[in-house]
Amino acid sequence: MKAYVIDRYNKKPNLRLADLPEPGVAADEVLVRIHAAGVNQLDTKIAEGEFKLILPYRLPLVLGNDLAGVVVRVGAGVHAFQPGDEVYARPDKDRIGTFAEFLTVSQDDLALKPANLTMTEAASLPLVALTAWQALVERANLRPGQKVLVQAGSGGVGTIAIQLAKHLGATVATTASAKNADSLKDLGADIVIDYRTQDFATVLEGYDVVLDSQGPKSVAKSMSILKPGGKVIGIAGPPDPEFAREIGGNPVLKIATRLLSLQTRRTAAKLGVDYSFLFMRASGKQLSEITALVENGTIRPVVDRVYPFASTPEALAHIAKGAARGKIVIAMT
Repeated sequence: MKAYVIDRYNKKPNLRLADLPEPGVAADEVLVRIHAAGVNQLDTKIAEGEFKLILPYRLPLVLGNDLAGVVVRVGAGVHAFQPGDEVYARPDKDRIGTFAEFLTVSQDDLALKPANLTMTEAASLPLVALTAWQALVERANLRPGQKVLVQAGSGGVGTIAIQLAKHLGATVATTASAKNADSLKDLGADIVIDYRTQDFATVLEGYDVVLDSQGPKSVAKSMSILKPGGKVIGIAGPPDPEFAREIGGNPVLKIATRLLSLQTRRTAAKLGVDYSFLFMRASGKQLSEITALVENGTIRPVVDRVYPFASTPEALAHIAKGAARGKIVIAMT
């Protein structure tokens, strides 16, 4: 099969088209012919080596964390899927590789594709939708009447998180450029703050939850708008000790996360708020719940641009610029 791989970590990733063996199928696995693959900031960070302490991949590595496609073959222990099923998934973090023609996926990470979406639309959803779900539903337990700030609302996670938060009954604020304000209000945002001319910390107060995708400086600032007991959930860091425990990290990782998050945790304690780092996990069960929201029109994908498979390096370069509205997708067929 054809696949795009990296041979080494580099600040300017060099993707190489390679011929690799078609993967085999274990008892609990499903072989999927990939029709489309989502492109995420996570892909660039992995390629640059930012997560090599957390995710010690063996090189050369096939990149890619989202897929939509058709089941080709199933293992002996798989009963929920059969050849011909249209499916989508965010593979487990240890088994990525969707910039390829085929991938073997655990049945637990797979869900039937929303019937009302194309393959490219479906491929845009798994990673960002699961991130939004695990942040707002699972971790924040967002309830009707609460107030949530979604940082970078026009990004892949942001466009889905706004819709999910609105569905959960929250008042939703977001940061974005002014040109995207109308489209984000159409998704459900109540307040859109132009980050180029406004400081969200001087505009907002008394918030219950912040979903932050911008990193440590933004996390610290986000804490100032929370009411006592409020929560900041960071998906761009800093990673905290609880995260290291969750993934069974080694002693070095546990020490590193404690040091990296020390100032953030001290600030949170001083303000009487909570900070946690979220590195989303694969879940076919949660993805099936998201499918229901997509099929009833509650959540709709936002796709910025679709690249052909041959232009995968250009797609990765595009997402690295951080200017995409919604998701970048690669179409295999």
